[in-house]
Amino acid sequence: MPDPSTRSPIGVADAAWPFEARTPGETVAWLEAIRPPSPALVLDIGMDAARASTWAATRGLDVVAIASRSDADSGRVRSSSIRWIDDRLPALEKTYRLGATFDFILLGEPWNRVAPTEKARAFRKLVTLLKPGGRLAIDHSLPANVEIESLAREHGLIVENSGNSADVTRTRLLLRLPDDGTGALPLLRHIILNDQKSATYKLALLRVLCRIADGAAGLAHGVDDKHVGVPLGLVALYWVRLYKPLLAAGLPQSPDNVGDRKLGFVRDGGFRALRDVSHLDLRVGMLPGADVARVLHRTLCDAARHIEAMPAHFTTYATGGAVFPIRRGAMPRAPARAVRLDGAYLFSFGTMLVPRHLWRAFQRFDVWIEPSLTAEWKRLIGGYAFRQDRNVAPETIDRALVWSDPERDVKVARQRALQLLEARQLHCVWTGRRLSPDSLDIDHCFPWSAWPCEDLWNLMPSHRQTNQRDKRERLPGIGLLRDSQERIVEWWNDSYLLAKTTLLPERFIIEAQATLPTLGPANVSPEDVFLAVTLQQARLRHDQQVPIWEPRSDERE
Repeated sequence: MPDPSTRSPIGVADAAWPFEARTPGETVAWLEAIRPPSPALVLDIGMDAARASTWAATRGLDVVAIASRSDADSGRVRSSSIRWIDDRLPALEKTYRLGATFDFILLGEPWNRVAPTEKARAFRKLVTLLKPGGRLAIDHSLPANVEIESLAREHGLIVENSGNSADVTRTRLLLRLPDDGTGALPLLRHIILNDQKSATYKLALLRVLCRIADGAAGLAHGVDDKHVGVPLGLVALYWVRLYKPLLAAGLPQSPDNVGDRKLGFVRDGGFRALRDVSHLDLRVGMLPGADVARVLHRTLCDAARHIEAMPAHFTTYATGGAVFPIRRGAMPRAPARAVRLDGAYLFSFGTMLVPRHLWRAFQRFDVWIEPSLTAEWKRLIGGYAFRQDRNVAPETIDRALVWSDPERDVKVARQRALQLLEARQLHCVWTGRRLSPDSLDIDHCFPWSAWPCEDLWNLMPSHRQTNQRDKRERLPGIGLLRDSQERIVEWWNDSYLLAKTTLLPERFIIEAQATLPTLGPANVSPEDVFLAVTLQQARLRHDQQVPIWEPRSDERE
């Protein structure tokens, strides 16, 4: 048996790794000719005990390595620039929740430990984590080329290279995905452009799901291999948020809708009673007082019932069956006092099941899907208005259809920073420079222009020169994040999590769980949040091509 101290950090914790004796050069030499150009995103699932991760990181590639928490903390993942995630084949649930897709996936011995009955499921998972044109490199110890090549053909992958290693004991394959092959975009195009519509409801449901996938994916969870579960209360909340400005502008949403009449989700004591509540306030983490909470609860119940009876029921596959089935029991009782709009409350309304291939399309292609939705929505509104002999200005429709993100609001973070400055020293998280009230700025870790997010975890104390001149609208690089981890975690603890009020710690955790998809609903630590931030950084960099900032030596303290 091999020495346990040389056990790989990747894959199943108790697995022995008999190939540690091989030289690193032999391990990765075959990858050199096929590696993608930097900055590609790489997922390493146990290729040669993390040496492949180290190789990729030293070539300037962004690496996510599947590793156990203890192994990553102990330093067995050998580069500080590697992001790690505690996950397992065949489910890869946390990797899925990240919402990222990869240019290059490296797969080693964990494949051999997948049960034969789970092989097809595991392979399907790997394929859907690849970007179109991405490659899957497999290096393992069993002669299973026929099995893998058969799976590749079934899933539309091209076998680019197949053979053995120099010692003839290992099999190596290189597969490429020419197209995503999921059928998600054709299905969405059909619903948006061709499906029969008697109102704007189907478009609203798709747009709500796009928005949730983009900004609140942390509240979704895997239900089974085919579906992601989204809180029905969250769907209803975003539904109300979408329709409030449209109805306030008097824009018809069906042929016979005028004002807010003849819409199934608009009722007295519910939607109509929310006139004085801004749609911008309808967000996860909201803590309305008792009076508003009761009205909002009634509104969400009405919206949830309507969504289930109308767009979720009538959005079907060509062969029959609902695309977005709903699981729920009785509607929850109205709250007697103020209630936080958190995951538990929003799930109490039920769960909407979203097919995984559609969910991933919402996450990856929202930049193309949403304009199609709003263009068709605008066309429908114009047609309804024409039939009612009404003249509606196109710019009025455009304004009402804009998804209005909250305005930049850093007041809470600034107030906490100034309070800390009165008691002790405070330093810029990025450079370590000592801050004063005059030099203090509050920086969005992930720039507002790329991802409008006012969550407390995203707001960092920064030197004004660093924020406004050096970093500006760029993402912190992974090296900078690692170097700044101690200062960031200290800031989160001192400013929010250890605050004497219970509201700030609760708000910090709820916001992080909603917007950082790898956290999940369990209790989380600042270190968990930091890890989720590094993973989200990789997604923003590669999905949105946000430029990276790694400060020069003269930009540090």
